[in-house]
Amino acid sequence: MTRPDITQAMIDAYDEYTHLTLDRRGFMEKLTKLAGSGAAAATIAPLLAANPAAAEIVPADDPRLKGADVSWPGATEEMTGYLVHPADQNGKLPTVIVIHENRGLNAHIRDVARRVALEGFLVLAPDYLSPLGGTPGDEEKAREMIGKLDPGQVVVDGVATVDFLQNHELGTGKVGAMGFCWGGGAVNNLAVAEPDLLAGVAYYGRQADAADVPKIEAALLLHYAGQDERINAGIDAYKAALEAAGKDFTVYIYEGAQHAFNNDTSAARYDKAAADLAWGRTIAFFKEKLA
Repeated sequence: MTRPDITQAMIDAYDEYTHLTLDRRGFMEKLTKLAGSGAAAATIAPLLAANPAAAEIVPADDPRLKGADVSWPGATEEMTGYLVHPADQNGKLPTVIVIHENRGLNAHIRDVARRVALEGFLVLAPDYLSPLGGTPGDEEKAREMIGKLDPGQVVVDGVATVDFLQNHELGTGKVGAMGFCWGGGAVNNLAVAEPDLLAGVAYYGRQADAADVPKIEAALLLHYAGQDERINAGIDAYKAALEAAGKDFTVYIYEGAQHAFNNDTSAARYDKAAADLAWGRTIAFFKEKLA
């Protein structure tokens, strides 16, 4: 079957639906107009969305890894998450926090955590929806719940997660964080709030307020998609503030790539070339900054 043509306007409509004000019905109405028919829209919509069936690149039972769900004290409620590390770990490892998108701690993010662990790290993927009962199976519901989170609590929960890993028996105490979309913004805000964070990698994440940039101690690696007008609107001000404050940061813009280009469960937006390049840069960055 030939894959239907997916235009930038369709991708923008999906971004508006998942991140801004458009509801599901409004999105499908707009997509139907753009696609030319309801049938075409029904075919295109799943290509824009994430496909949970495609989430597992590294199996959960991969013998090279040991993983388990764990808990630790958060801001006001217990935090839960997925902790994973190499099965043949010899000695303590540097640690990396993997922060999810606005869909919560789903199968894809657990898989990303396993991918990072295979690079020689102790990895924790927190569920920031823990205070609301945890990530549901319904992604629509998860997005609604993310919108109900208190931003201040998100930051404090992140700080508590760094503290948990600094004191973990399997870790060296050196902590970095990476996040995607909503999680990328959470990484930027965590860098402002937590001076002990050594390295932060934000994939197409909302930038921290320029006024707060002087508080950042972590080295930052910032990945942006070329076709991501909503997020990219904040790049220049963030770069200027980071430069003025003398911070250690690197910005990469992947021309032609879409928001969520790293998410290989989204057929329409995943960009393998950009994802592979960003991933290589990310792992090298963590190995340097957390050594």
